[in-house]
Amino acid sequence: MTASASERYSFATNASASLRSFRATQRFDLDPFQLAACTALDADRSVLVAAPTGAGKTIVAEYAIHLAMREANAKVFYTAPMKALSNQKYTELVEQYGADSVGLLTGDTNVNPRARIVVMTTEVLRNMLYADSDLLGGLAFVVLDEVHYLADRFRGAVWEEVIIHLPQGIRLVALSATVSNAEEFGAWLQTVRGDTEVIVSEERPVPLEQHVLMRGRLLDLFASTSHDDTADVNPELVRLAQFGGRSPTNKQYRDVSRYNQRRSPRRIPRMNRDAMVELLDEHRLLPAIFFIFSRKGCDQAVEQILRSGLRLTDQEERAQIREFAEERCRTLPDEDLGVLGYWSWLEGLQRGIAAHHAGMLPVFKEVVEELFRRKLLKLVFATETLALGINMPARTVVLEKLEKFNGEARVRITPGEYTQLTGRAGRRGIDVEGHSVIQWHESLHPQDVASLASKRSYPLTSSFRPTYNMAVNLISQFGRARTREVLESSFAQFQADRAVLELARTVREQEASLAGYEEAMTCDRGDFREYAAMRRELTDLERKSAAVHGMSHAQREKRQRRIASLQKQLRAHPCHRCPDRENHARWAERWWKLRRKTDELNRRIAARTGAVAAVFDRVTDVLVSLDYLQTTDDGRLEPTDAGEVLARVYGERDLLVAECLRSGIWDNLDPAALATIVCCLMYEPRRDDAEYAEQYLPRGAFRRALRETRQIWADLDAVEEEHRLTRSEPPSTGLAPAMHMWARGASLDRVLIEADMAAGDFVRWCRQTIDLLDQISGVASPELAVKARSALESVRRGIVAYSTI
Repeated sequence: MTASASERYSFATNASASLRSFRATQRFDLDPFQLAACTALDADRSVLVAAPTGAGKTIVAEYAIHLAMREANAKVFYTAPMKALSNQKYTELVEQYGADSVGLLTGDTNVNPRARIVVMTTEVLRNMLYADSDLLGGLAFVVLDEVHYLADRFRGAVWEEVIIHLPQGIRLVALSATVSNAEEFGAWLQTVRGDTEVIVSEERPVPLEQHVLMRGRLLDLFASTSHDDTADVNPELVRLAQFGGRSPTNKQYRDVSRYNQRRSPRRIPRMNRDAMVELLDEHRLLPAIFFIFSRKGCDQAVEQILRSGLRLTDQEERAQIREFAEERCRTLPDEDLGVLGYWSWLEGLQRGIAAHHAGMLPVFKEVVEELFRRKLLKLVFATETLALGINMPARTVVLEKLEKFNGEARVRITPGEYTQLTGRAGRRGIDVEGHSVIQWHESLHPQDVASLASKRSYPLTSSFRPTYNMAVNLISQFGRARTREVLESSFAQFQADRAVLELARTVREQEASLAGYEEAMTCDRGDFREYAAMRRELTDLERKSAAVHGMSHAQREKRQRRIASLQKQLRAHPCHRCPDRENHARWAERWWKLRRKTDELNRRIAARTGAVAAVFDRVTDVLVSLDYLQTTDDGRLEPTDAGEVLARVYGERDLLVAECLRSGIWDNLDPAALATIVCCLMYEPRRDDAEYAEQYLPRGAFRRALRETRQIWADLDAVEEEHRLTRSEPPSTGLAPAMHMWARGASLDRVLIEADMAAGDFVRWCRQTIDLLDQISGVASPELAVKARSALESVRRGIVAYSTI
């Protein structure tokens, strides 16, 4: 259910003793949506809370923890989509409840897993559910933070798996950004989880003022503060946009209405970044986050500001910054500091300026985040990843462009992305209002910008699809028939079924129209539908006969004979002599066109009905054909020994890894070569990456293993194509030489030069390689398991080891 506004406000006076004690510990009194959600938890319900960034959704999660800690031995799992978010939440909870009460599980980090509060990535919880882990005992609440990640096409399925497979007695706290279909998502949660309350709030605790920067002036985007779809664009902005940012003359002012028709504003010079920062400082709009949609652009922006000599900190702040940064980075090897750009990074920090993006070393990003939270940094240039849950509120968010490269082309950011980015503006308890600033350029149009900024939400669409690992695990637990039922309860199928309902309604309406058309074309002299079908066939053949290019003489003769036959049949048909023939024919043509449309809708309905289970059936057929599943004497499906291995291998390459392990092609690899072959499976090449020719790859057993791995991939690719499944990309050698060098102990500078990538990216691929090696060590033969563990340790050294804490 969705709580009404009046119901929400009544919660303030009807709170339980537990809720009253919790409210007393908070810096701010709870907002109505927080009270509504907490009251729902008091009533033993699950909740979905959809609210803007910075609105305070995590208060609801904290109340769930508060409730669990008041019960003997009750536990809470707090899941987050990224390790950085998990680490951040772990630190916050340790400060509140103490290290003994809080654990952390992120794949490469295992801290106090039997604690009453355990923070983890969503994948870790999914794996625990499939393994029926004993850590699930006593679990009272599961928090799914940033649950709108369910739409992520690479990882979103994990959220649905967790929601479907959690034991029914466990209450769910799902926290989402504002999405336009929260009620639909809540209805699905109600279906699979039982009593679930949907709490939606579109109110920001700190209002957002939106501006456009034009010729050194900050202009309001809207003429009023309502900022909804009916808000008027600031007329002064419209006038200035037409005339290059200068005030128009009287004649030009009279002609301003033409601007909306021709949409061709004059060129407006862009303001230098250092001048922009000084302007923001003058207007007391710092600290600020500049969102720049490229890592290189972020780094260049920092360099530009540093070259300008701008300094945003005082002597005391600089001392605090240096002390904190040096303490957090003291474990980094001295010989790596230069290649990591440590000294220029530290100089920027001390001047109150930093970048934040995925290419940075994780410890560098964490320092930037903490210094920004402490109000010691004044200016951060960041990519959009900063908008995904990291707690770094600013007074102002600046968008230099409203488009980004999506991997294929430059595209305009969506209203949902705009909302996520600008959601960082405005710090509760510090700022009276937040500010967003768009830098103007001539390709923009005021109404387009206003439309983007006034739409607050975006739809949540499932990305769920059955995988090989999922199929083996579910069949092992439930059998094939029950598994199909489980999969049909996914949000993906729920949305497909809702779409089917709408399509079915349209089909019913069209079928009624068809009946009317059929009545109108009824002829008392004979079957007019039959007559109309012959006319249509004759018309099509005559049209095709006009284009004789490419036809043989025999084909033309055959077509002419058919045309002559149809003409004879038409003249002999009783409807041919009907005086109302052409009127009947017009209705018949309408009937035919609508029949085609209706048949197409019926095909779409058939394709969507049971679509998820149909994909599962194809996945199952592949597993049966490859002997990962077998039929028992009583007709049930169960995993084979190979299937038991596959059940413990997670990720995009699950079946390929299982096949390589079963074939033994990696058995003769040394640890460095094993780490490298695993990296080839995990690494996703950039668009401009080139594959290494064989002569540049590690010698010996590695090359043979790579060839055999590629052959297994090709064989699986053919099987997947045959079964109409999504095919995977081949293993990539783009990072192979660098990973081999690293696993054999090469220095960081040599490896990064070979890899031609930022340190943070290299660390990320090392982490993924470590994760898969860890899985292999748990399922491989004893000898290969020892090598996998050794390979893991050879990769987890230096900055990689320091970045996994």
